[in-house]
Amino acid sequence: MQKIVLTVTGCEPDYGTAAKIALAIAEQEGQEPLLIAWHDRRRDKHSPSCLQCEIKGAPGWEVYGANHGGRMRISINCDDYVFIYG
Repeated sequence: MQKIVLTVTGCEPDYGTAAKIALAIAEQEGQEPLLIAWHDRRRDKHSPSCLQCEIKGAPGWEVYGANHGGRMRISINCDDYVFIYG
């Protein structure tokens, strides 16, 4: 999986802003991106939300994203927000 790490300085993005940034990056790949999983550490929310476990140290939502077609992991501000696109 391709891993992209972004740092936003000068402001603190909220989830909506972070999601727009991640989508813009994912769209550069030429295919229509499909958001498979995401995590918002600030609000302690993630999707899929039914996965509360860890597998080999990785949270369930991230394992789900990797195993369901995730090809790009976009991290914003040291994993404050993470988006996995297929």
